[in-house]
Amino acid sequence: MATSYLRCRATSAAASSAAAAVRRRGLPFVGAFCVLSLGFSTALSFSSSLRTGCARSLPFVPLLRSGSTARSKLGAPFRGLHSAKMEGAQGSGNTVPSIVVYVTVPSKEAGKKLAESIIKERLAACVNIVPGIESIYHWQGKIETDSEELLIIKTRESLLEPLTQHVKANHPYDAPEVIGLPIQGGNVQYLEWIKNSTRD
Repeated sequence: MATSYLRCRATSAAASSAAAAVRRRGLPFVGAFCVLSLGFSTALSFSSSLRTGCARSLPFVPLLRSGSTARSKLGAPFRGLHSAKMEGAQGSGNTVPSIVVYVTVPSKEAGKKLAESIIKERLAACVNIVPGIESIYHWQGKIETDSEELLIIKTRESLLEPLTQHVKANHPYDAPEVIGLPIQGGNVQYLEWIKNSTRD
């Protein structure tokens, strides 16, 4: 029992020295460093002491168990490189700022007619018509409920104003809904298609 205790204390002292060197030099590969610094036999003793529980006092046992500090410091530059590559992939090409525009219409016929005129004028690349919208809203001091359809329009940000004027000139409502929302990212090929399918 005494021999086991002394061997464990010796291993702890050697491991403390190795851990200090790891901290000074910032080496993340703790396992390989221990084998090289302590020798194979000492490393085996350290492994045995982990199984017996006497290595709880060793200073870098928590580091070996969780690896959070070393792995987070080691992983940070690689995560940054990965993020840079992802941002570069999304920002590649000559895409222009794009938006999605919502416009409600009273019927399928009105929506199709307006959508076709928008595409014909190259004010958008695509218009989706979503049926079955129920709208509850304030109008002239009353609460109204209507069945409507929703146009989802994909276009350039720079075309929002001419698109708005076109909708107002061709819509049956006195104050039609025209709401533009920015597109933050997505398929580069699709964003390129929006650009190429609309006028400058």
